[in-house]
Amino acid sequence: MLAPSAWGQGSPTLSKVEQTGMITLGYRVSSVPFSYLDEKLNPIGYSMDLCYRIVDAVKAKLKLRNLQVKLFPVTSATRIPLVVNGTVDLECGITTNTLERQKSEAFSVTTFVAVSRLLAKKSSNIQTLSDLQGEPVASTVGTTSIRNLHELNLAQKLDMKILAGLDDAESFQMVQTDRAVAYLMDDVLLRSLVASAKNPAEFSISADSLSIEPYGIALTKGDAAFKQLVDDVLVGIFRSGEIHTIYNKWFQSPVPPKGINLQLPMSAALKKAIAAPTDSGDPRHYE
Repeated sequence: MLAPSAWGQGSPTLSKVEQTGMITLGYRVSSVPFSYLDEKLNPIGYSMDLCYRIVDAVKAKLKLRNLQVKLFPVTSATRIPLVVNGTVDLECGITTNTLERQKSEAFSVTTFVAVSRLLAKKSSNIQTLSDLQGEPVASTVGTTSIRNLHELNLAQKLDMKILAGLDDAESFQMVQTDRAVAYLMDDVLLRSLVASAKNPAEFSISADSLSIEPYGIALTKGDAAFKQLVDDVLVGIFRSGEIHTIYNKWFQSPVPPKGINLQLPMSAALKKAIAAPTDSGDPRHYE
């Protein structure tokens, strides 16, 4: 094991953590089951569990018995700037790793693979993009989904009116209140929103997927030593098989505070990413 000073010299992030005795985790307040607040307003979830394992490794490497963990709320709009400017050391949410985002921030090996789909009321009979011609459609600001929606709107000349929600809850509410006929977002988040709704049977999620979304833990670009530590922790969890226990806890079991069970088996794409860990931001890698 290297001495703490050696770790600090090799990594700006670890040096900062060593000097301050504190590491900062960015979390989402309502992204079930990845990163959200429980009944005591504590951040919990799949991404949080993985980040806390990384915190344990940092504590061990730097020999900091009393490492303080600062929890910092982020949104889809603020998460990337807060990683880029160093406010957040680990962004423990639902951020898609893309080639464009890799220009400003780094990503861990992939921890989840989602696909984007359309959510609508069953009464609307919305299943494909062509059904959205001239209609108001919602997505969430600062996401790959809303960017993809704008691109598809132009490419296919759909003349949609695109409405931007500040978060996933607001975007879903637009469909609930008929301000929008559909909501484009990652399928796992749509499942969570529908499961939490007063009348889940009122909604449907399209069978057609519009994009592949590999999630990773975001961190400061250019810190190879810190990224290596992060990746080593995650790959260790993958190889030990512990990832299946963590996955089942959040995706195939009742989760607090409402006891919602997404009943979502691990996808073939995620199994592939676990068997052969990658930090690729190219969606074709996950097909």
